[in-house]
Order: sequence, then structure tokens, then C-alpha cells
Amino acid sequence: MVTQTGLQIGIAGAGIMGRLLAWQLQRAGHQVSLFDKDPADFGGAAAYTAAGMLAPYSELESAESLIYQLGQRGLSLWPELVASLDAEDCFFQRGSLVVAHQQDQADLQRFNLTLQRKIPDDSSVRLLNQTALADCEPDLATQFQQATQLADEGWLYPREIMRKLAEQLMAGGANWYANTAIEKIGPQQLHTVDQQFHFDLVIDCRGLGAKQDIEKLRGVRGELLWVHAPEVTISRMVRLMHPRYRLYLVPQKDQQYILGATQIESDDNSAISVRSALELLSALYAIHPGFAEARITETKTNCRPALMDNLPLISTADGLIRVNGLFRHGWLLAPALAEEVLRYVQTQTIAESQFPSIYNEGRVS
Repeated sequence: MVTQTGLQIGIAGAGIMGRLLAWQLQRAGHQVSLFDKDPADFGGAAAYTAAGMLAPYSELESAESLIYQLGQRGLSLWPELVASLDAEDCFFQRGSLVVAHQQDQADLQRFNLTLQRKIPDDSSVRLLNQTALADCEPDLATQFQQATQLADEGWLYPREIMRKLAEQLMAGGANWYANTAIEKIGPQQLHTVDQQFHFDLVIDCRGLGAKQDIEKLRGVRGELLWVHAPEVTISRMVRLMHPRYRLYLVPQKDQQYILGATQIESDDNSAISVRSALELLSALYAIHPGFAEARITETKTNCRPALMDNLPLISTADGLIRVNGLFRHGWLLAPALAEEVLRYVQTQTIAESQFPSIYNEGRVS
């Protein structure tokens, strides 16, 4: 149990899961030490590559209901979190629009039927005709005759949130070991190349960095584009039905947009492929012809950590907790998982968990 002075906790991995969890533990009175192979202000974590989508409804089409439930909890927690980070200008809840071209209308209809079956009578889901679409997003109504509006969905600016979390942690007295790769993790122990650290509790949030310790962990490659498009005005997230990819468009500041993302079973982190770039750019132009004159300002690739069932995992043992398998849902699920870990640290039991199925249960070797 936690003493009045709190625990000494070492956290490996400073992606969104590691940072958010470290901050929440620090706020609860624990002394946190954070270890990461990258600098504190940027790095190779999947969190930096993501578009920051908070889209639990969109995931109902193919993901387990657990992702939707955890996602709804995460979405409900983000407004308070960004307020505490003084980052309200990095959070948007304008909803999303799901659209399809004529040849892909059957996919949109299947998506709508799935929503109706899984969440009947949800008032935040609306079917828009072209007139209604023009009222909320005129630039989309020139290309699409209908859309499905998911009014509660939102998104974040990941890079700004990562920076704010680092600032809060350091201001709160966290020990940050940047540019420090972890060689080995054990109960109450973290080993670097030349030093061994001891803690009351160690938490492993390394994502794919934990592959040597979690046999069933795999990488799923994602690719996305940043474009500057002053001739386009779209204020909501857009999901375009596509035969190969889960394509989404996420507005950014200064007339920029993120387009992604491929989903390829690979742990290859090399540059974006010609095939993916062609298909993403073709889809972008198909959303609005104004994107023809957009400037590609950045391309990004990364690999998201996933278990074989594509569900997140909290693995618990004496002196060691592992949090992994967030797949492509890192920003959506991280607040709910951090809440679960904090509850477990405080009580040492999963009896009060809202989501008991995310714990061990033999899902890792």
C-alpha cells in the first residue's frame, strides 16, 4: 500500500503512455523517475507520429467493444487533463464526418449498420444528406452527397501535449533520464548500459522496446502526410472509406492537415513507400480538389505496438507493471489506462476495475 510519502517509481518509456502515467502518479504524491532513449523534447515514440485522434465511434466497425468502452472513458477524461496542462488550445471536439465516393457507398452503409447494431439510439450519430453536409462543411459537400456525423469525436495536437507533459513533470520534480536506453527490466529494478536503479515499483511503458520481454508483441507500421492547404477549409476530422486503408484527415493549425494512415503488418520504420504515398495523395485529392495545390511539408512513419488480439494489456507482478499493446489507439486509450494503473498502485487489486479484461489473464507468455 502507498505510504504518506508516496512510492519511488521508475517508468521506462516516455511516449504518451509513459508521460501521462508519470504525471498522474506524480500528482498523486509519488516520486517519479522517467527513462527514455530519446531527448525529452522530441523522439521516435509512436505518439509523435500519430494524428491524436479521439475516435471511439469510428473504431466500432472493426475493433472489440472494449476499445470503444476504454475510448469513451479516455475521451471523457481528456478535457480535464488538457485544462490541468493549460493546453485547452490543443484539444478539439468538433466531431468527425465519415464519407465515401459512389463506388464505396456499400462500405459506408455497412459502417452505418454496424453503428446502429452496436450503439442503437445514440443521438451523437447522425446521417447527413448533402444539404446538411453543406451546412457544416461546405468544402466537403462539393464532393460528397452524404455523410455520417459522429458528433462527440475529437482530436489533440500530440506534439504540443507531449511538450506540456514534459514541462509539468519536470516542474513537479520528476527525475528525467533522457537519452538513456534501458537494457533490462525486472521487479523494482531498471538497468541501463552502465548503471542499475532500484525503486519501490517499476512500470514498463516502452511499447515495441519491450519486445524482448513480451513474446507476442508485434509492430504495425503506419504512414502519414502533413500538408499545407490554404485553398481548403475543413474544420472537422474526416474519414474516407477506402478499399485498402483507414484513411483520415485531421485539421491542424495554420491551414495544415494530417492525412493517414496505412496499416501494414511490419516493424519496418523506414521512409514512406511510393505505393503508400501515391494512394494517400490520390485519396487526399479525392476529398477536395483544392488539395492539388497543397504543399507536402512532412511525411512520417512509425510502428505501433500491438498484441495478437489488438487489445491493450496491463500486466502486474510484485514490483513490476507492464502497460502495452495500445496499437493505433494510444492517444484515445492512454487516459483510461493511466487511471487503471493509478488505481491498481493505490489499492493493489483489480477488484474495482471497470475493465478487468485488460489485465494479465495469460495473454502474454
